[in-house]
Amino acid sequence: MNDPVSGPEDGPAGGPVTGSTVRQAADGPTDDGPADDSLRTWRRLADTAVLLDGFHALKHAVRFDAEVPVAVTVDRAAALALADDLAPDVRDRLAHLLREVPQETYRTLVPRPHPTAVAALAVRPSRAVNLAALAHTPRTAPVVVLDNPRNLGNAGAVIRLAAGFGATGVVTTGTLDPWHPTVVRGGAGLHFATAVERLEVADLPPGPLFALDPEGDDIRGLKLPDDAVLAFGSERSGLSTELRARADHLLSLPMRPQVSSYNLATSVAMTLYHWSMGSF
Repeated sequence: MNDPVSGPEDGPAGGPVTGSTVRQAADGPTDDGPADDSLRTWRRLADTAVLLDGFHALKHAVRFDAEVPVAVTVDRAAALALADDLAPDVRDRLAHLLREVPQETYRTLVPRPHPTAVAALAVRPSRAVNLAALAHTPRTAPVVVLDNPRNLGNAGAVIRLAAGFGATGVVTTGTLDPWHPTVVRGGAGLHFATAVERLEVADLPPGPLFALDPEGDDIRGLKLPDDAVLAFGSERSGLSTELRARADHLLSLPMRPQVSSYNLATSVAMTLYHWSMGSF
């Protein structure tokens, strides 16, 4: 898991992408009518809302009942045609939400224009509700822990995987914000399909803690319980000393000799697949 380390992407003016960056960008030209109303709503909410960057992020957020106060697109007809093909179950809700804006205006709202030219703001789920979901026992699916991750795109890919496997949630430790716009983009909006929070190692959810480490026992010799907490080290330095000391079990993934490592998201996928096969 030695992927290049990346920090926050640059915003429109070359600085970090933050809520205020999005808000300031939205202060550009507006149109009269519905588009103007949408941009006023965007300016009001951008500091605290979750940026949904692209059609797929919006589709998944709506599908999993996110509260989406504002959604814009450069081409409403094209976005709804995508909904007809890829998301007919939420097509009517998207039709109600989407407002068309000029391309120049759209480009001021996002750090990097998405090929689908769709963007939206969603209300971040309650931290209290997420923490309750993570702490609730008995669990029917594991919690994934990313210990001090560094790569924003990898974190997003893991959240997408966790949602696909029906994991209870994804917890990060360290400084990376799991709700950073780049992470949400990498997760295709599936943050709303599972509980995503940042915690200290001492505050991890209850359950037997299985940490992935090259020195651990071969995972193929163990059945992972549904209430497992599955921990994965950072892409550069592996497990922290604190998490390793807390682990109940160290596990390793099968790997051909002389191959250095797996990508973080690949490691999570292999581990969740192993869990899922044992649950049948």
